[in-house]
Amino acid sequence: MKTSLSRTQTVTKTVIQTKGGVVASQHSLAAQAGAAVLAAGGDAVDAAVAASFVLGVLEPWMSGPAGGGAMMLWRADPGEAIALNYGMRSPKGLKVSDYPLSGKGKAGDLFPWEEVVDNRNVQGATAVAVPGVVDGLGQAHARWGRMPWADLLAPAIAHARAGMEVDWYAALIIASTTRELAKDPDAAAMFLEDGQWPTIGAWTALAEKRIDQSKMAATLEEIARSGARALYDGDLGAALAQDVQDKGGSLSHEDLRDYRATFHPALSFAYRDAMIHAVPGLTAGPTLQQALSLAAETPLSGSSTPDGEAYAAWARGLKSAYVSRLSGMGDTGESTSAPGCTTHFSVVDKDGNMVAMTQTLLSIFGSRVVSPSTGLLLNNGIMWFDPEQGKPNSLGPDKACLMNVCPVLGESGETRFAFGASGGRKIVSAVAQLAGFVTDYGMDVGQAFHSPRIDVSGGETLVADETLSSDILARLAEENEVQTTKRTVFPYAFACPAGVMRRGGLNSGCTEIMSPWGDAITEEEMAQ
Repeated sequence: MKTSLSRTQTVTKTVIQTKGGVVASQHSLAAQAGAAVLAAGGDAVDAAVAASFVLGVLEPWMSGPAGGGAMMLWRADPGEAIALNYGMRSPKGLKVSDYPLSGKGKAGDLFPWEEVVDNRNVQGATAVAVPGVVDGLGQAHARWGRMPWADLLAPAIAHARAGMEVDWYAALIIASTTRELAKDPDAAAMFLEDGQWPTIGAWTALAEKRIDQSKMAATLEEIARSGARALYDGDLGAALAQDVQDKGGSLSHEDLRDYRATFHPALSFAYRDAMIHAVPGLTAGPTLQQALSLAAETPLSGSSTPDGEAYAAWARGLKSAYVSRLSGMGDTGESTSAPGCTTHFSVVDKDGNMVAMTQTLLSIFGSRVVSPSTGLLLNNGIMWFDPEQGKPNSLGPDKACLMNVCPVLGESGETRFAFGASGGRKIVSAVAQLAGFVTDYGMDVGQAFHSPRIDVSGGETLVADETLSSDILARLAEENEVQTTKRTVFPYAFACPAGVMRRGGLNSGCTEIMSPWGDAITEEEMAQ
């Protein structure tokens, strides 16, 4: 693919090794909040709570309290991997008849479903599912947290009171969805200026612009005072449900009161000489297992770095796994033409406890609807369901959503890692290769994250990083239709990962090298 972008510019991220804890996040300020918790003596779970809520404020188009997701937890004592699923559910009062097919063919967002009249499963309050993030965080904190819940929400509340700063990158993201945001008066009032994307100043100097998130700050203060269930059982939940119903959705206070995140034994499986732990059930964990298991059928060539045979094996495994995923999973299918609205962060503390946490609103800006009472941007989890009936993942009331999220833990010799990514269907390809880089080739987290990748996520075309060698690209072309592309800041041709690693008693972390906000922050940095 031809591009006008620089061919000589290089981008790298610094990786620091430390005996202390590390938080790797798509937003540096969230990583700082988590690392500060570690510096204050908090557990990896405490750091995850702080980072999660800050991300909901500062990356509101990616995730937030009104979203869902999953996490993998490693408890160093007794040495156990545990999965926590806080995925979204369809409301009990949802009526399939409210989502008639338009007859115009496939929809144009993340999934190749038949289009629904007025995109009611994609846009607006009719697309809102029951959120799970806050309950999931509350349950994890109740089980392993060391620091007071309210203290962990304090950084997010402070950021919400100040309002998210709109820099060039935030303005770019908002501009990409301006037309859809303008359809909801409350979303338009929060993110737009006179119906347009916000101005950020002149070429040489950015004028400070901040989003008014005072309503969200008040919501977070109530959750800090009353606990995670305040968003579900109390007045906040009632107000949130009423806002959705006033805008035409079916979410009820009963849906919120009945919601519970669930712990599960990890989906643990061998990959060559390594052990991988993923989230079971309606996530991308089973797809990852199938992809890596098939890739492992191809013996390693003995090369010290991934060669054409390695990339071809990963491609075969991913291609086959996606055929199974798109045809047979549900309580699916997904296209690559639109970005997913997800964020991932990973934590390791000084004791070796780890968290790999993915949270999402699904589409960018979710349903593009803001709850006026709570100030929360709402998910569009209903889009995860196939609107055609009679399929494994068909739309219906009170059903769990099938998610793309794939947080993982890995063990290989003295190395342990916690990886994950955002990027919709691209997530599994990224996580599979990153795991392979570490376990097959002994890469550290920095080497793995800087290595070029391919993306195989269910379509006809394999997308390859243009910096891969001509030999590797030729080998891939023997079995695939290959398109090469450059890693860029926006849009992302590949998933956006974040991860931490523990090796030989030292911790480290890294994020996608093209992410302008992403950072891995050590607790020592925040203790200074």
